[in-house]
Amino acid sequence: MTSSPTSLTSPTSPSRPLPAVRLRVPTDEDAHTWHGVFADPDVMEFLGGPAELSAYEEFTARQRMHDAQLGYCLWTLLDEDGEVLGFTGAQPWPAEKAWGPVGEIEIGWRLARHAWGKGYAYAAALTTLERVRAAGVPRVVAMIDDANARSVAVAERLGMTLEEVFALPGGTRTGRRYALAL
Repeated sequence: MTSSPTSLTSPTSPSRPLPAVRLRVPTDEDAHTWHGVFADPDVMEFLGGPAELSAYEEFTARQRMHDAQLGYCLWTLLDEDGEVLGFTGAQPWPAEKAWGPVGEIEIGWRLARHAWGKGYAYAAALTTLERVRAAGVPRVVAMIDDANARSVAVAERLGMTLEEVFALPGGTRTGRRYALAL
């Protein structure tokens, strides 16, 4: 599944068009690509650090299942040249987690370090919102580490509302739950 390139203009920068992005259901090969792209400690700073390849193999398989069952998932994010930049999309908050918004649909994004600050996360998140709205999702949340200023900025730029500041597991950091009615 791919989308047309996003060609909207940023509301905060009217002269700078958003980059073209495509989203596709993750493939087996994407597990290897994500493993490489997300091996950067800066990328994984708020997510527990780099993960093993097996984690991405399971993760991409789960996303294919979500797409088949729900019509949405965390899609592989590609630039206009077809380079994998990371992922963006939506998935149900895992019921097996002992914390968080069980029963909610979380949107999220994770990009390669070289793709930061270029509008890719925002452009891809807009496409995600269009797709989950079309799938009948009435509301989404974004769970963000309080110190992750880049992700906080994307959520706020999307028009999401801060609903809660909470202690993250481990008790040393806080997180934010943003929400958006679709």
